[in-house]
Amino acid sequence: MKRPPWRLLSALVGAVVLGVVLWRVGTGPFVTGFRELDPWTLVLGAVIGVLATVACAWRWHLVSRELDVRVDVAPAVASCYRAQFLNLTLPGGILGDVHRGVRHGLDAGDTAAGMRAVVWERAAGQVVQALIALVVLLVIPSPVRGSMPAVLAVLALVVAAVAVVVQLTAPSHPDSWAARVRRVVGDDVRAVLAVRHALPGIVLASTVALGCFLATYLLAARAVGVTTSAVTLLPLTLLVFLAAGLPINFAGWGPREGVAAWAFGAAGIGAGLGVETAVAFAAIVLVANLPGAVVLVVDWARRVRSQPDEPPPVEPRLAEKGRAHG
Repeated sequence: MKRPPWRLLSALVGAVVLGVVLWRVGTGPFVTGFRELDPWTLVLGAVIGVLATVACAWRWHLVSRELDVRVDVAPAVASCYRAQFLNLTLPGGILGDVHRGVRHGLDAGDTAAGMRAVVWERAAGQVVQALIALVVLLVIPSPVRGSMPAVLAVLALVVAAVAVVVQLTAPSHPDSWAARVRRVVGDDVRAVLAVRHALPGIVLASTVALGCFLATYLLAARAVGVTTSAVTLLPLTLLVFLAAGLPINFAGWGPREGVAAWAFGAAGIGAGLGVETAVAFAAIVLVANLPGAVVLVVDWARRVRSQPDEPPPVEPRLAEKGRAHG
């Protein structure tokens, strides 16, 4: 089966960005980012990772419940660990979530709804992260603080332009593919918004997960020797997270390291330390999500055990004898 072109393009762009970072800062920061990590840092990162994964699983539980493809929190935690591990080890950074959505959709008897639940769950987290990032970048000094009013104006114009285009290109035929997509999206949004008690939980879960990621990034910064205050690092870290959320990476690598190098360099901390911090963060997160590999192995063993035993092959001579006697 051929990979979709956008997946190949995403991985290629991520690899190119990573290559530019390597060309600019060398391999030293990458080696140091791994070398400076000690066992206690990895253990603490894994503990923080448990809280982050539970928060993401709870958010998925809330969203899926409103879309009538409910997933309980306990299996959601295992699925999130598996998805995060696959996201971190496969090109593109989203294949784990695709797998999670398809598996849950098959279990729930509605693959499309299962996929939509994962898409909306991820989208909710990204929206909350973007809103918090905008507030922080407007309030706390950072290399981009002076540009934030212009960024907000451009975003407002983009949103308005998209709304106008959608309205002008609204399909006239109610059974067209575009009309069905619009109805599905509208129904999903109304389903989540109609039950107000779910929204605070979704926002809280997203905020807790983001807080865990910020704490992990600060842990990585301290591990490689960054002594800058947490308040100064906060907007830089959010910039890195916004870049890491772009679907143009090679298993999570590329834009994260590039923006970290630029942001830390612009803040006077040093591009090299920025890359070291990003690499240390990636290593901590990978170790924290190793339970996902265990989930994959358990799933594989369960599938093997569930397959029926095949009867032994019949030798040709015995088969001929059987037909002769018959």
